[in-house]
Amino acid sequence: MNTRQANLNDLSQLSELFDLYRQFYQQPTNIEASRKFVAQRLENEDSVFFITLDNSGKGTGFTQLYPSFSSVAMRNVWILNDLYVHESFRKQGVATSLIGAAREHAIETKALSIKLATAKNNFNAQALYEKLGFKKMTEFDYYTLVAK
Repeated sequence: MNTRQANLNDLSQLSELFDLYRQFYQQPTNIEASRKFVAQRLENEDSVFFITLDNSGKGTGFTQLYPSFSSVAMRNVWILNDLYVHESFRKQGVATSLIGAAREHAIETKALSIKLATAKNNFNAQALYEKLGFKKMTEFDYYTLVAK
């Protein structure tokens, strides 16, 4: 297994994985829109992707980080917005490897932290995150305002 930062050479594999990720969240398949979205992120460098490849070079999973900031700490923060492992490769350490790469990236960029959100009923993900050192924050309530 090889985990590394993705680039435009990985666009085809990332687009396929991204489309499967969206389908996991009950979105209709749309490989062209997925490809366009991923390409824009990579070209604009407004997010960072990590991809894991199996021994044959097939993409097995990805994570996407978005930059943010902590005004109080006056430091950058990474938002781990997306994490997906192809169902054929789950329980094989892919997610752990991807999060490890994200952590190394946070250290290299001198970030304060990596933040993420997950569904309240996603117990498998919660267990993994806690095993890897993430701490559940209960001091704040988070709100969303949908822009229409």
